[in-house]
Amino acid sequence: MPEGTLCNKKPVETAEGITTLLADQSGKTYYEEMKSLEVDSDLLWKTIQNTCKTRIRTWLEICAHCGMCADSCFLYLANDRDPKQVPAFKIQSTLGEIIKRKGKVDNKFMLHAMEVAWAQCTCCNRCGTYCPHGIDTGIMFGYLRGLLYQQGFVPWEMKIGAGMHRVYNAQMDITSEDYIDTFEWMVEEYEDDYPGLTVPVDVEDADIMYTVNAREAKHYPEDLAEAAILYHIAGEKWTVPSKGWELTSLAMFAGDWAACKMQVDSVYDAMERLRPKRMIGTECGHAHRATVVEGPYWAGRKSGRPPVESIHYIEWLAEALRTGKLKIDPAKRIKEPVTLQDSCNYVRNHGLRETAREIISYIVEPGYFIDMAPNKEHNFCCGGGGGFNGIGYFRKQRNIGLKVKRDQILATGAKLVISPCHNCWDAIRDLEEVYEIGIKWSFLKPLIIKMLIIPEHLRPEEE
Repeated sequence: MPEGTLCNKKPVETAEGITTLLADQSGKTYYEEMKSLEVDSDLLWKTIQNTCKTRIRTWLEICAHCGMCADSCFLYLANDRDPKQVPAFKIQSTLGEIIKRKGKVDNKFMLHAMEVAWAQCTCCNRCGTYCPHGIDTGIMFGYLRGLLYQQGFVPWEMKIGAGMHRVYNAQMDITSEDYIDTFEWMVEEYEDDYPGLTVPVDVEDADIMYTVNAREAKHYPEDLAEAAILYHIAGEKWTVPSKGWELTSLAMFAGDWAACKMQVDSVYDAMERLRPKRMIGTECGHAHRATVVEGPYWAGRKSGRPPVESIHYIEWLAEALRTGKLKIDPAKRIKEPVTLQDSCNYVRNHGLRETAREIISYIVEPGYFIDMAPNKEHNFCCGGGGGFNGIGYFRKQRNIGLKVKRDQILATGAKLVISPCHNCWDAIRDLEEVYEIGIKWSFLKPLIIKMLIIPEHLRPEEE
């Protein structure tokens, strides 16, 4: 296929390349071209020989086909328990077959593998929790995505997202200058209500270096101001980096391994440059996973940790409420049925099972919180993780997958879903749009700001 086509095997590394892809009306031409994309079997097999380590090979070999992973998968349940949706079958029939055939697969097979990798798995890793052999199919699907990306079989939105990281070090076309300007502009909007409110940029040796999801600067700038307000009221010494501020990684969803490293390196460079005591990432699950959980792996850090202590925003909120840095007016607590969406990426994959529930104990009137069943590390994926939210080509499959979360929410009787994760927030928003079950959804920041007790010295002077 000529290099000038939309669907080629080269990564997108220029703003012009991104603009060209974006002009393709939801990828129509891109996907048509993909049907004639040739598989470089020699490169595919060579890549597998160099990168497919003992763990994955062992997992593929020891799978007993027992079916214990079946009911763990929300997509299996949502699709009327279709045997082809069993996690073990999905990975064995794709990655397993590629390895068995030593990379000698054709275009039709790779198109099928692409659909399975992005429309039949969100890499939530729930199946690994129930496998008697400890096989983690989610990790294997992440590896499969990398092989597919190298060959050019990657959804249109994921190709664009990975390209954004290469060009902008962010999942959106936002420069560092745009980000700082947006943050400062939003803070100025709230200065009258919160005297002294600022956004400290590139302050060295601060207690906190705050990082965000680029979607906040692009689509939800009020989230930036809300974070600044909470740090201001808590009296924190904090800062934002002018470079290395983006915590998310669509490159991880896309399987662009090189861009994964580029992205996390940019954040780690900011840590080393500014030397904060801690890095705190915004309310985003995959951002935490990409930079804190898997980030050290992509960056090749032998310590297995980022350069400084790195925590999720809910950990800071719980700490601030526990220590009295933030105080809640009991009269303003939530007094309606409310439930919590546990994010796969920082609950199941990083152990933060109780943290958000501690926050809820401060902000929800006793008796009004109803947990989903199952919950915590056993909770089902929201239905939009792993990039599933953003892939229009597989929207029908995604909407079917939302049924499991819909039924979980309905069973609680909750009217409000607290969702401290961007992917979960988006999926629940879309769930309501598709199924109209009559719910609201929210991050934690705006809820807490509405019920804070503002210290006297931080209040605006009365006219």
